[in-house]
Amino acid sequence: MFQLRSFPQNGEHTMPAHAKSRARPLDAAVQRIITLAGRAASPSRMAREVEIIIGEWERELGGEVEPIQERVQELHEALVEGASDAEKQVWDVDRSDVAAARQAEATLVALTTCRDAAAQRLRP
Repeated sequence: MFQLRSFPQNGEHTMPAHAKSRARPLDAAVQRIITLAGRAASPSRMAREVEIIIGEWERELGGEVEPIQERVQELHEALVEGASDAEKQVWDVDRSDVAAARQAEATLVALTTCRDAAAQRLRP
């Protein structure tokens, strides 16, 4: 299956289980997207989730443009990588396994949609 990863920064490592509630915003966003993709959510629902996530960040950060854009950029980078991995999975899936092929294609569409939604929120 594809892997959608967030990027550790400045020597960050995997967090212990007790720190899960304090997960980095990017990690939480990626997990939400993965969960929806796994449920075969529609492309419009996936794009809406990206908008919801970014809206939450805007409220959390009081509309400060630079930190919001940094988060959106990190999310976009993770989604670019995830969509690339999903595309490889589509090519590698056994076409005789119809369910697996459909799931791989749905995941690719979902992640591509999310990637594009995040890209639209990046400021030039």
